[in-house]
Amino acid sequence: MKYDLTRWEPHGYSCPVEAAVDVVGGKWKSVILYQLSKERRRFNELRRLIPGVTQRMLTLQLRELERDGIIHREVYKQVPPKVEYYLTPFGETLIPIIELMFKWGYDHTDKIAEARIQAEKE
Repeated sequence: MKYDLTRWEPHGYSCPVEAAVDVVGGKWKSVILYQLSKERRRFNELRRLIPGVTQRMLTLQLRELERDGIIHREVYKQVPPKVEYYLTPFGETLIPIIELMFKWGYDHTDKIAEARIQAEKE
């Protein structure tokens, strides 16, 4: 993997990895993206699928993902109001990364738990 960083426009980032982490980093963004990679979701559906996320934090994370062009918020003009979130074509470019993160987490959860138990003993 070789990239010519002399041709890269940093836009305030010191490294391309920093740019990627800025978009998907944070406790909930990658989980939100995982859920949206499967299908369109409504706000309360996301809250149910992501235990522990507060309404405020979910709202903030969704707004940031929307601001960055990763997701779209579709508001349907009906009563009662209906709002759905889904990945934009730009956001869909993150699916392979999210799938790799899912696989890594699935394969290594035991090792993470063991390392943390060991660290607490020391």
